[in-house]
Amino acid sequence: MNVIERAKSILLSPAQTWPVIDAEPATVGSIYKDWLVIMAAIPAVCAFIGRSVIGAGAFGYGFRIPIVYGLESMVVHYIMSLVVMFVMALIVDALAPTFGGTKNQVSALKVVAYGATASFVAGFLSLLPSLGMLGIIAACYSIYLIYLGLPVLMKCPQDKAVGYTAVVIIIGIVAGIVIGAVSTAFTPGRAMLFGGGAGGSTGSNAITINTPDGEATIDTNAMAQRVEAARARMAAAQKSGDPASTGAALGEMMGAITGSGGTPIPVADLKAQLPDALGALKRDSFETSGGQAMGISASVAKATYAGGEQHAQLSISDMGGLGGLASVAAWANMTSEKETPDAVEKTYKDSGRTVHEEYRKDGSHSEYTVILKNGVIVETSGDRIDGATLKSMASAINLDALESMKRPAKS
Repeated sequence: MNVIERAKSILLSPAQTWPVIDAEPATVGSIYKDWLVIMAAIPAVCAFIGRSVIGAGAFGYGFRIPIVYGLESMVVHYIMSLVVMFVMALIVDALAPTFGGTKNQVSALKVVAYGATASFVAGFLSLLPSLGMLGIIAACYSIYLIYLGLPVLMKCPQDKAVGYTAVVIIIGIVAGIVIGAVSTAFTPGRAMLFGGGAGGSTGSNAITINTPDGEATIDTNAMAQRVEAARARMAAAQKSGDPASTGAALGEMMGAITGSGGTPIPVADLKAQLPDALGALKRDSFETSGGQAMGISASVAKATYAGGEQHAQLSISDMGGLGGLASVAAWANMTSEKETPDAVEKTYKDSGRTVHEEYRKDGSHSEYTVILKNGVIVETSGDRIDGATLKSMASAINLDALESMKRPAKS
């Protein structure tokens, strides 16, 4: 296979290329050897060059990740990308009957591997970290490629391709969070916290991954049942022609994948947890927002605090059905620590929560983020406040109360 020609054909003529890919004899091993090991290297290698050789910037400062850490991160990102491709293909294959398709593990891997071409190629953007946001466009095109490929490879009816694609999108979101959580460790050894990738299974349609805290299992049978019910509602909404109903049905589909009803904690409850003061700083404003976009609901409560030349901001966020995804870092049990002459950054565990601290040694800016076990994210940042002081100020937030909150049951 000519990799360059295949990439050009799937990107420029996907409708004509998918049938060709479907007809090609292949095995899981050949797809990895001839395609994935090459394409997955693009974003990993380019990110290393962009971050450790060219450098990036934030908060008006330029920085480069040390070469050793950059190389280790590259290896971890590359390996995890290959593992996640396999896990995604297993799930795509297991869910095929739910959408009227035919199970075929090789075809499922073809959909995932070739459908990700746009995202792989967009890895070249990482050579200039400032262009990284353009990768969102590539990700959207990969979604379109998968949408075109599922009916051809998995033999699902065209009218069910939208729902099937929505499932794959959620899988991709989970995969991205997992890769990010593991890559931030910057050491190949920590990648093995996943027990070498996919482990044994509790059934023919269950996937089990070994973690330091035990086994994490994706029960695709239960997932398929939830998705089928949500798919039926989505089909009815699409026939009605009502955009609001279709959006709500898509939200149900996403909730089915995450195992949640998709409803976030009410904004008023989050607002009630904003303290009147952070240390010596008094609250001078607040804002709340809640709603739904592309089927994803969220509740956010923010407040600003001021005192003299010091300013701080507190944000409490819950993404409803996707809130549990925020705890992936806690599930992966990742920790890391980096220090330069100017700044310190570390991620660690505290009472089962994931904590991320980042601050400049001159006290000009600091950040303190806690991901609670129920997926609620609490972010505190400060200007002209050192890291230790900001951490002390954050103790005014009642994390136990936030963690005990329950999301409303699906109506």
